[in-house]
Amino acid sequence: MIEVIGLDKRFDKLQALSALDLHVKKGSLYGLVGVNGSGKTTALKHITGILRGDAGTVRIDGAEVYENPEVKGRVSFIPDDLYFFNTYSLKSSAKFYSRIYKQWDWECYNGMLSHFKLDEKLKLSRFSKGMQKQAAFILAMSSTPDCLVLDEPIDGLDPLARKLVWKYIVDGVADRSMTVLVSSHNLREMEGVCDSIGILDKGSMVIERDLDELKSDIHKIQVAFPQEIPENQRHEGLNVLHTERRGAVELMIVRNPKEVAETLIKRHSPLIFDILPLTLEEIFIYEMGGTGHELNKILL
Repeated sequence: MIEVIGLDKRFDKLQALSALDLHVKKGSLYGLVGVNGSGKTTALKHITGILRGDAGTVRIDGAEVYENPEVKGRVSFIPDDLYFFNTYSLKSSAKFYSRIYKQWDWECYNGMLSHFKLDEKLKLSRFSKGMQKQAAFILAMSSTPDCLVLDEPIDGLDPLARKLVWKYIVDGVADRSMTVLVSSHNLREMEGVCDSIGILDKGSMVIERDLDELKSDIHKIQVAFPQEIPENQRHEGLNVLHTERRGAVELMIVRNPKEVAETLIKRHSPLIFDILPLTLEEIFIYEMGGTGHELNKILL
């Protein structure tokens, strides 16, 4: 559905994106994560056709996005920085959207309005930030997009509103195979809904995998041996992202298939051997905190 190949973008001396590759399957929910300044928002603005890259291609369903009204008419984008016409209410904005988007759905609009309990006659400029986010989401979903692109969609929302937003997103994917690309810092909530994850760093893709596959290849292992074994022997064959000692017990984060890690460690007959679950937040920290990265000094 969404295909980004070799995308470069420079702003004066800043290389914002560098040979970026990104792939989102139709009918999937893809989470884009990275530290501040990693290029997430810039990438989304290219995918929605707001910016044009210096090199590379951005396609949706095989068609170039930039200056392509037909493709853009099937895409809804909610940026982190919202903009509304100063004099417009939610109702007048809905009428405006209905003239632009051929697939506009008034039934969807009215249903969401009743759930989010917003005053459609009040000027949007008088809404709080959280209410504006909800209004933007109602407008985007009522446009019944084939592709929904979201930049920090739940930032500033209360727990009930966050739950409603995710429900509508997941239902849209399940009911009509809507494709969703979402950038968010709330990794705990993304972990519960995303099919695939892409991790950006300095404008390039560090890792892009199905979430289940990503979790199957990185593990937290707690181990203790009956005698002291040199590190080069303990770690031989393992791709160790992080290690620390807690007395006689060593905690290792390794990127290996579970069976491989278990075989390599058990050859030394450990007294203690446990494989512990990792959250998406932990995976992100360890992937970004590898050798040579500045986060290594802060987080690990």
